[in-house]
Amino acid sequence: MPGVSGRLVRIARDLGLRVGELHFGGEVTHVYNPLDYAFRPHREYLERFGALGAPVVLLGMNPGPWGMVQTGVPFGDVVLVREWMGISTPVTRPAEEHPGRPVRGFDCPRREVSGSRLWNWARGRFGPPEDFFARFFVLNYCPLSFMETNGRNRTPDKLPATERQALFALCDEALLAMIEALAPRWVVGIGRFAETRARRALEGTGLRFGTILHPSPASPAANRGWAPQVEEQLDSLGIELPRRRGRPPAPL
Repeated sequence: MPGVSGRLVRIARDLGLRVGELHFGGEVTHVYNPLDYAFRPHREYLERFGALGAPVVLLGMNPGPWGMVQTGVPFGDVVLVREWMGISTPVTRPAEEHPGRPVRGFDCPRREVSGSRLWNWARGRFGPPEDFFARFFVLNYCPLSFMETNGRNRTPDKLPATERQALFALCDEALLAMIEALAPRWVVGIGRFAETRARRALEGTGLRFGTILHPSPASPAANRGWAPQVEEQLDSLGIELPRRRGRPPAPL
């Protein structure tokens, strides 16, 4: 798929610049834009894995504080991005950093449970990352992370309506462009929010849509064995998985 990775990089760079011009108020005191300070590893992720022809796109909501906020990779648990994907490109830091949510890049000592669950499953089921990304590609709908005064994460769906509308318009446009470049058959939301946004942004494209359980530790269901449930959900959608090739995923 020649030219796909270059298109993805251009779309991501443009999205990062455009959302960087938006303003957010209310209870949001800090906004992190990994497509700015962590664009180098994000670009490497797109260039290495975005042009392998995956028929299924898995779509998340937005960056987590110990995942993409640190590494620039969706659901980017530091250890698995570095050791399994082989990405460890240095990042800089946000212009205004929350004291309780520092960006340390690949030196971050914390693990992101959501990312650990997702990428451990991918490694355990598929083995080498190239084999996973030939079947699935992972994106986030919104590239920004929002924090309140106490450092608590605020998800995009909880923003005021006017801020949400301006942000979602840019994210919808970028998602459509990404999907046109990737040309998958499926877009599967990692959680209901992502599926809902995908259906709206990609209406009329002829794509098939679905949802899988979000791996967040805030979800009681996800804490009862996320990977087996997701495999059942993918099977019910008609998305086939290969026989396990890698190591069994570590329980989280």
